[in-house]
Amino acid sequence: MTDVAVNKHEADVIVVGAGLSGLVTATELTAAGRRVILLDQEPAASLGGQAWWSFGGLFLVDSPEQRRVGVHDDVELAFADWLGSAQFAPGADRGDGPDRHGYAWAKAFVEFAGGDLRSWLHAKGVRWFPLVQWAERGGYPAGGHGNSVPRFHITWGTGPGILEPFVRTAREAVASGLLELRFRHRVTEILTDDGRVTGVRAEILADDAAERGVPSNREVTAEVELYAQAVVVASGGIGANAASARARWNPEYGALPERMLQGVPDSTDGKLLTVAAGSGAALVHEDRMWHYPEGIANHSPVWTAHGIRILPGPSSLWLDADGNRLPGPLYPGFDALGALQHVTGRGDDHSWFVLNRAIMEKEFALSGSEQNPDLTGKSIPKLIERVRGKAVPIALFAERSPEFLWAQSPAELAAAMNRLTDETPGSHGHVDPTALAALVAQRDAQVLSGLGKDPQVVATAAARNFLVDRRIRVAPPRALTDPKDGPLLAVRLSVLTRKTLGGLWCDPAGRVLQPSGEVLEGLWAVGEAAGFGGGGAHGHRALEGTFLGGCLFTGRVTGRALAAAL
Repeated sequence: MTDVAVNKHEADVIVVGAGLSGLVTATELTAAGRRVILLDQEPAASLGGQAWWSFGGLFLVDSPEQRRVGVHDDVELAFADWLGSAQFAPGADRGDGPDRHGYAWAKAFVEFAGGDLRSWLHAKGVRWFPLVQWAERGGYPAGGHGNSVPRFHITWGTGPGILEPFVRTAREAVASGLLELRFRHRVTEILTDDGRVTGVRAEILADDAAERGVPSNREVTAEVELYAQAVVVASGGIGANAASARARWNPEYGALPERMLQGVPDSTDGKLLTVAAGSGAALVHEDRMWHYPEGIANHSPVWTAHGIRILPGPSSLWLDADGNRLPGPLYPGFDALGALQHVTGRGDDHSWFVLNRAIMEKEFALSGSEQNPDLTGKSIPKLIERVRGKAVPIALFAERSPEFLWAQSPAELAAAMNRLTDETPGSHGHVDPTALAALVAQRDAQVLSGLGKDPQVVATAAARNFLVDRRIRVAPPRALTDPKDGPLLAVRLSVLTRKTLGGLWCDPAGRVLQPSGEVLEGLWAVGEAAGFGGGGAHGHRALEGTFLGGCLFTGRVTGRALAAAL
């Protein structure tokens, strides 16, 4: 390591993190004429952060896309769904208690999702796949978790399509001299003077030609101090820090397993949150996380333990490690966190989807830009092929994955499941072939009745009342053992780390607070580092499509508030 270089840089703002929220913040500031330094520890190839890898889903309310497919939605219904999922602490709506700022951000975000969000992005050239998807159906009574109507809008171009206008604007700001992009700068300290944040100390890492998402070196070549009127933390959450996620997981739901998959690049390590806390910032709701139980290992990994999430339709049987059905309403696509808590509460590191080839081709999608070349590449011919059942990305993935197990009978399927997990009869995690055959037969009898009393069969039939689900998302009600739909399929599902719902405690403008509730002058936070607003805008559960949206919203609100404050 070389000596510290002190640079009294004449910047108005230092933004730490060149992901989506950092880019939005920086471009809002430069649009107001403010001078910004944007730091990131990764090489230039990773500009845009983990948003680039996303499916590009956005939570929009009362959109033209919804209305075209017969969905009636409004801000009041959407916020009622949000509150039913968030379960904020009492008093939040009155401005009291630990969730008061999260509540304020949540209310403002839902109003934004039903107001300016779509028109703001549309003016920047962003467009959406016209068939709105129904994520997090919930399955609980009114007032509980879940979306009452479909609100998941897939961006045409997926995550890269969301990033493109902000990357373009950032490069224009660089050309105009208002923005300086500095990669390979890892912030190790937030500098303060007399209780006010004045800048950062950063390690300069060695150059690295690593491609996007690939782990880069951590060789330190120098240190630098940079000063500005304000610092914005936009460094993301802890999704790549499995040890931190395990330590923060609520023990009421068991423990996160030792064997987990990672849904974000290694750089999403959460270290800057600890650095900010060391400078006097308050971290809140650290036990609130949004990981997924439907992870599958990427057969062509980019980062460590690289996992992909299956986005399932509702028809598959969801079984625990022993081959028992998960309790209702923990059906595929209904309550991701509830299913995860059930898995970890049992002490399992995996669960299973049991289905057949026809259901897989109709109902399975893979999350991630790189797994959806038709949508990401904005290719209408490829999209038509997918709708027609040709070159379906999930089918191509299944051919290469050892976690997709095929069989002609339930007994053969159970044997394959046990071989994959190396479990013996009578041990925890062993699937009994006779019991699995009985489950499949019971399910098929309910479906073949034409009606049925099984709650999942009823919920699946109800899903087909929605035009989009019936056309492209939910398989026709047929027996799993129907020969023309075979063979049978079991998919091993693993815990997949992803999002941090807590974070730096912030007021409604994005100013970071101290544990006392007082503002830590000069420090602001956006995106996942801020719990997507206020230190926890989602509360305990998310409605999906709200993470990219939260990055966009916090970056816009905080960037404008900070520009006005300088």
